[in-house]
Amino acid sequence: MRYGKFLPEKGTIGFVAPSFGCNIEPYRSAFINAQKIWEQQGYGFSFGPNAYEGCGIGISNTPQKCAEEFNDWYAKEDVDVLISCGGGELMCEILPYIDFEKIRNSEPKWFLGYSDNTNLIFLLATLCDTAAIYGPCAAAFGMEPWHDSLKDAMGILKGNIKSVHNYEQWEKEGLKTEDNPLEPYNVTEKFQLRTWTAEKGLSMPDDISKKTDEIIQMEGRLLGGCLDCLSILCGTKFDQVEQFNEKYKEDGILWFLESCDLNPMGIRRALWQLDEAGWLKYTKGFLIGRPYCYGEDFFGMDQYTAVLGILSKYNVPVIMDVDIGHLPPMMPLVCGSKAKVKVEGNSIKIDMAYI
Repeated sequence: MRYGKFLPEKGTIGFVAPSFGCNIEPYRSAFINAQKIWEQQGYGFSFGPNAYEGCGIGISNTPQKCAEEFNDWYAKEDVDVLISCGGGELMCEILPYIDFEKIRNSEPKWFLGYSDNTNLIFLLATLCDTAAIYGPCAAAFGMEPWHDSLKDAMGILKGNIKSVHNYEQWEKEGLKTEDNPLEPYNVTEKFQLRTWTAEKGLSMPDDISKKTDEIIQMEGRLLGGCLDCLSILCGTKFDQVEQFNEKYKEDGILWFLESCDLNPMGIRRALWQLDEAGWLKYTKGFLIGRPYCYGEDFFGMDQYTAVLGILSKYNVPVIMDVDIGHLPPMMPLVCGSKAKVKVEGNSIKIDMAYI
């Protein structure tokens, strides 16, 4: 696995828009404010041509132009790291035009983003043996003050931290609007894990809070992203998960998964698809983020039964409602890195090795 060089002092951050650009509010103003903050920290910028673009369908521009931007900015020697401007809907359509062969043979570079950016983050790892960071997109850094999760993401980019942990509260309903583009996360909900192990079954929140001495540990190579995107990639010509699994079978795989548009039935179907495709072979454990459909019940199925109905047969720990994904804050994770996970009571810590 290859890892990019860390962002140096007074380094240059490149901004690309392989999914949505920052062309509308509140993202445009938030992105501009993020630049002010980064500029005060001493960083320079390099903007891809689509950073403020919005003429595409589900992405910033045409699939060809989005891919061309990413190919070009990934190769730029005067750009230290890349951050995606935003998530979106149809980044999958740019993939036929991404030069994965060139990326595989070029100097690795950090790429940060999440949601629709799964299409690149996951494939950088599985096709190019190049790690990437599943974490907040550029506009999120415009909030004031920064949440600790944003500081953690920058810490990874700079090489200052290699360990992340959960945050005390999370946001159920955001306050950021066109009129208030710089609002920080509206963290009102208490962080609360749910865990499943073959020995003890499903632990409810009250059980976890009381058993602070109970420890779950697992280690393996982090792989995953947004389930909406992963299920679309499954079975395409870009699907080389079987080869990736075989290459890293001695490490085993720690899957981190979260979802956006999927309801509980959609989550169940997507996991069934990955399972039947053989993706989950050699798994050492699962980290399941809070889904955007948090709390929904669909014909008697909730977010927990949707997951456990497919994953429990692997008899490895399933840790649910983790700080990953579309209900912030999110722990930034290095997709492709080796990691050690420790769950102790209602806390989770992930140590990652990327050298």
